[in-house]
Amino acid sequence: MATRYWMVSLPVHNSASTLWNSLQDQISKHSFDTPLYRFNIPNLRVGTLDSLLSLSDDLFKSNSFIEGVSHKIRRQIEELEKVSGLESNALTVDGVPIDSYLTRFVWDEAKYPTMSPLREIVDGIHTQVARIEDDLKVRVAEYNNVRGQLNAINRKQSGSLAVRDLSNLVKPEDIITSEHLLTLLAIVPKYSQKDWLSSYETLTSYVVPRSSKKLYEDNEYALYTVTLFGRVADNFRASARERGFQIRDFEYSPEARESRKQELEKLIQDQDSLRSSLLQWCYTSYGEVFSSWMHFCAVRVFAESILRYGLPPSFLACVLSPPVKSEKKVRSILEGLCDSANSTYWKTEDEGGAMAGLGGDGDAHPYVSFTINIA
Repeated sequence: MATRYWMVSLPVHNSASTLWNSLQDQISKHSFDTPLYRFNIPNLRVGTLDSLLSLSDDLFKSNSFIEGVSHKIRRQIEELEKVSGLESNALTVDGVPIDSYLTRFVWDEAKYPTMSPLREIVDGIHTQVARIEDDLKVRVAEYNNVRGQLNAINRKQSGSLAVRDLSNLVKPEDIITSEHLLTLLAIVPKYSQKDWLSSYETLTSYVVPRSSKKLYEDNEYALYTVTLFGRVADNFRASARERGFQIRDFEYSPEARESRKQELEKLIQDQDSLRSSLLQWCYTSYGEVFSSWMHFCAVRVFAESILRYGLPPSFLACVLSPPVKSEKKVRSILEGLCDSANSTYWKTEDEGGAMAGLGGDGDAHPYVSFTINIA
C-alpha cells in the first residue's frame, strides 16, 4: 500500500475524458510505475469569489489539523496493537481499506449535501474531527491513568528493596509483636551485610542477640529482620540510618495483603477492558476521520481549482502515487498537460514565481497539487 499520494487537478480545455486519456497515456509511457486514479468530485456550491478566497486561507490550517488527528489515532492504534501482541489490522472506512477508499473516492451526499455552502461543509468536518480528538484525549487519559497505577504497583513489586512492597517477602513467623518486643525490617546494602551482622546488636540497647535473619536479597540490597524492645525502636532507627541502613516501616496484615491482591487483579482487568474498548474505538474513529479528511480534500481541490482556473468549474481531479525517483518526470508530464503559456508564473518562490504557495503549500505549480500522507 502506498502511503504518500499527490492530489492534483488539471484545467480542462476540451473534454475531461480526452485529458484523462492523455494523462493515462503519458504516465504509462514515461512513468509506468506511478499508480493513477480519477478523484471524483461532485458539482459543489461555488458561492462568491470572496468566500472562496477566505476559505482558501483556512484550508491549509484545517488540513494540517485533520491530518494530525488521523496520524494521532493511527499511532495510538499501533501502540495498542503492540502492547496487546496483536498483528496490525488494515485500517478501513466502513470495511473498505483506506487506500481503496482514497483511490475510489465517492462523495457522501447524505452526510455532506452538495448544496451546502463550502464553508459549512468545511466547518462541519473540522468540528466533527475536533470532537473526535477531544474524545480520544479523554479515553487515552482514562486508560493511561489505570496503566500508571498498575506500573506503580509493579514498580513496588519488582523494584529494589528500598522501594518495593515487602508483603510478599515476609511471612507471619518472621514477625514478633508483643507487649514489649517488636520486629523491624532493615534494608542493608548488599556489600554492607558483614557490617550489619557485626553491629546491629550494638546500635542501641535492648536488641535481642542473634535475632537478625536474612529474608531476601536482590542486586542492590538484602532484607533483614531484627527484634528489640519497642521503646528503643526510634533510637535504633536513628543509629541504623547513620550507618547507612534503612529501616522500613512494615506491619504484617493478611487482610491488607489480600486487599492489595484484589486491587491488582481489578486494575489488570480494567486495563485490559479499557485497552480493548479504546482500540475498537480507535479503529472506528480512524475511519470516520479519514472519510472526513477525504471529503475535506475534495472541497480543497474544488475551491483551489476554481481560484486557479476560474468559472465555470472545468478541471480533472486525480490521485497519483509516484515513486521518489519518478517525481520530476511526473511533474513534467502534469505541467505539459496544463497547456499554460504562463507556467513560469506558477514556479516556486525560489524560482521567482509570483503565486507560489497558493493555499498554503510550499511549492506551487501551474496546476493544483498537494500531498496526502496517510501513514
